[in-house]
Amino acid sequence: MTTIEPGALAPDFTLPRDGGGTVSLSGLRGRKVVVYFYPKDDTSGCTKEAIGFTELADDFAAADTVVIGISRDSVESHDRFAAKHGLRVILASDADGRVCEEWGVWVEKSMYGRKYMGIERSTFLIDRDGRVAQLWRKVKVPGHAAAVLAAARALD
Repeated sequence: MTTIEPGALAPDFTLPRDGGGTVSLSGLRGRKVVVYFYPKDDTSGCTKEAIGFTELADDFAAADTVVIGISRDSVESHDRFAAKHGLRVILASDADGRVCEEWGVWVEKSMYGRKYMGIERSTFLIDRDGRVAQLWRKVKVPGHAAAVLAAARALD
């Protein structure tokens, strides 16, 4: 499994996104970027996390920070999820899981004694030079978006 550490160059990606088109990490160089990985559209924790980032969307924009949520859901699923909850973050589709594996968030999980592979809720703050400034693994949703915003503001 890949392990990304602070200071490392963030692996580039180009993925299809909600609303059509693509989003590329290298295309955002010169801006700060929050890349958060979440397990599944329209589930309880993932919805709360996306709404948390959406509620602070204007603050992230004021801090010149782009927020991208990535899951293995389809673009169509992302479109429904964004419309249903009024989301104002970019949702990218990593349908084949390549980016999740490259970023080290595709891990073995366990629920009720059953082991399975899934996305570990993780967030990466990328600086203007494309390097990982800070990362959060096994994210607990309450207060997380605000903590990420504070870290993004502290980068300048």
